[in-house]
Amino acid sequence: MGANPESAKLTYKVAGVGVGSVATRISSGKHQFTVDEPAALAGDDVAPSPVEYALGAIISCQVVVYRLYAEQLGIQVDDITINAEGDLDVRGLFGLDDTVRPGFSDIRLAVNISGPETQERYDELARTVEARCPVQDLFSNPTPFRTAITKV
Repeated sequence: MGANPESAKLTYKVAGVGVGSVATRISSGKHQFTVDEPAALAGDDVAPSPVEYALGAIISCQVVVYRLYAEQLGIQVDDITINAEGDLDVRGLFGLDDTVRPGFSDIRLAVNISGPETQERYDELARTVEARCPVQDLFSNPTPFRTAITKV
């Protein structure tokens, strides 16, 4: 990757098909999963909601990055558990208040790490993860976004 930066650039592709009331069947390569909403938000509650998957994406990406950088920095991590909470006001989703954003207004992560290192070493690891986690970056920084609509 260092000698050829172009080889480090990846394009991820995911497809979705609407099913049921408001659910979506997502395909990514050989993997598939369903996304839905609870009944209170017009769904059938057959799967986690998009925002729950978004929090899960942050957690899973953080676990990966914690493990990768723990090894690189020589920091032993025996176990890691992450809990996420996100605050969302549905008035933004339903267009009831234009001053309320439709997405999360706040996200909180609680990371619990066990191992023999000092708190300072785990704090160093956490700072590195916060700076390098792709999904956290997606939430923390604006990303260009384009949509093309095609009538079929």
